[in-house]
Amino acid sequence: MTRDLRLLPKAHLHLHFTGSMRVSTLADLAATHGIRLPSVLLDGDPLHVPADERGWFRFQRLYDAARACVRTEADMRRIVAEAAQDDAEEGSGRLEIQVDPTSYAPFVGGITPALEIVLDAARQASVDTGVDVGVIVAASRMRHPLEARTLARLAAHHAGDRPGQVVGFGLSNDERRGETSEFAPAFAIARAAGLACVPHGGELLGPAHVEDVVGRLRPDRLGHGVRSVEDPRVLARVVEEGVALEVCPASNVSLGVYASTDDVPLRALVAAGATVALGADDPLLFHSRLVDQYVIARDVHGFADEELAELARASVRASRAADDVRARLLAGVDAWLAA
Repeated sequence: MTRDLRLLPKAHLHLHFTGSMRVSTLADLAATHGIRLPSVLLDGDPLHVPADERGWFRFQRLYDAARACVRTEADMRRIVAEAAQDDAEEGSGRLEIQVDPTSYAPFVGGITPALEIVLDAARQASVDTGVDVGVIVAASRMRHPLEARTLARLAAHHAGDRPGQVVGFGLSNDERRGETSEFAPAFAIARAAGLACVPHGGELLGPAHVEDVVGRLRPDRLGHGVRSVEDPRVLARVVEEGVALEVCPASNVSLGVYASTDDVPLRALVAAGATVALGADDPLLFHSRLVDQYVIARDVHGFADEELAELARASVRASRAADDVRARLLAGVDAWLAA
């Protein structure tokens, strides 16, 4: 007998703000604001095309189109509320949602109001759903590193481990852009404030990029990091330094990093001793939520319930949830196994 994965307590550590949207919500926002969207965003599987036609450019174009529909404070609050509701239905007791407030600042009066709206919505969503919602502030590789420092200072001002506080600082967008070393001062600001350092790396680029990010930014977690498996020495360093990997199997396939979920090196990473936390990344575009990643681990990679429970434990331990929340979730995992 296999246990219900929706009842398995877990933490969700890799979910982007715009990408968390429901398709129905995107359709509502587009209609409300009179925005015409690419039909594939509403009617099809946006990235379900042959592997050699996938990739970052198509993803970014569609993501930008969706983000352009988020125009008001009410829109932003709705996204956070629904993300927490969806996580609650999948057994997630801890959500760390990632947002770049500069993307929404023009509509709400600046980056500070934009972040504070998300934080306030996270506090309310935690009350309404029982999911402990923290926020990760993410800078973009596409923008000047000085902007990253500004965001890091803003994040530091709101740092804490309770719902509606900033728990981490990230670096997202196209890994092939920007010089990693130039973002190190921003991460130093975040680290000094006690924030988790959670940049992306090792998805579009290989193990050399993982090593560069690990060496320059000293991350606590690495968004993706799957391609560290291509160099045993780099993977060993990731394990030795205790860098958790936020692995998003469906995302990897949709972006053409791997041809199929069979090729995602989930087994190899776990076997090497890496801390792996499964994440959905952008359900709006990848049409795959958090539980679907656990289904992939079970059905494609043959993870038994005991191993799935350990993945859930790893996600909780790698989170920045308060100690009482971690203890409750870990006890819940034990209870799931004992059922």
